[in-house]
Amino acid sequence: MELTTVWFILIAVLWLGYFTLEGFDFGVGMLLPVLARNDTERRVMINTIGPVWDGNEVWVLVAGGATFAAFPEWYATMFSGFYLPLLVILVALIVRGLAFEYRHKRPEAQWKANWDRAIIYGSLVPAFVWGVAFANILRGVPLDADHEFTGSVLTLLNPFGLLGGLTTTLLFLTHGAMFVALKTDGEIRHRARALACRLGAGAAVVAVVFMLWAQSLSGTTGSAVAFAVAALTLLAALVAAARGREGWAFTGTFVTIGLAVTGLFLALFPDVMPSSTDAAFSLTSTNAAATAYTLKVMTWVAVMFTPLVIGYQAWSYWVFRKRIAVHHIPTPAPEAAAS
Repeated sequence: MELTTVWFILIAVLWLGYFTLEGFDFGVGMLLPVLARNDTERRVMINTIGPVWDGNEVWVLVAGGATFAAFPEWYATMFSGFYLPLLVILVALIVRGLAFEYRHKRPEAQWKANWDRAIIYGSLVPAFVWGVAFANILRGVPLDADHEFTGSVLTLLNPFGLLGGLTTTLLFLTHGAMFVALKTDGEIRHRARALACRLGAGAAVVAVVFMLWAQSLSGTTGSAVAFAVAALTLLAALVAAARGREGWAFTGTFVTIGLAVTGLFLALFPDVMPSSTDAAFSLTSTNAAATAYTLKVMTWVAVMFTPLVIGYQAWSYWVFRKRIAVHHIPTPAPEAAAS
């Protein structure tokens, strides 16, 4: 197998890891005003992702860095053509990170409410815009002979792109609800499980439409299999949730998102950014790649360090594996509550 293909697969794996892991904490953030009835329950929800959200974001940093090094032409075209959407995502992620760190710094209700809104919109915006971006990458964008993007932001807001954004948003909401049901106990657990079933039903309909449309654009046998199995695992997750099997339900949505991402990359290959202007102007895993020496060095670095990163993150999930309930949240001190 050529190193260009190896690195296409590795970058697909990095995006798979990002969407399956960051997907559920985006979902938890978006569901903050829906599932939580008071500040204590909001703290429970935030604490479910508190130890892991920043580690989940590492995946997108590595994916961006790997794309820059392995496929510099792809990186240059994508980050220049999608500059505004990616900037919006970056700002949203920064504000969201600040909210997690600063929400508890002062006891005033308004202070917390403002940071809660930052968490909600800082989760919603990336969840939607990532879907729009990847749908457009698969659909193809206007590129000229120099591989430069010739469209605008409005070019990206086409029906397929908007459907992609709706699909990722609904899948992440379902994934987040499954995670809250898995990681909490008491009333919030039951509310999350019931909501996951309702959200999942809507997500299933929208996701199936999106995957069928994606398959019709540039699908392969491999992508068809991945999309079909993704639909089945989502249905299995909903059945598991209805029966109170939160662990299997969360595993189901995790696998669903992973297979959907796999299907998108299988449908995309060997292109990395198709041109809707002329197929001859498309960026492929060959003409967008770095030199063979660069790819070889990167491969050795990835072989050495990737297992360490994955092992550390798996260990952090194991350490914080227990459920959280309202009684685990300490009561504010009287002087803080009165201030």
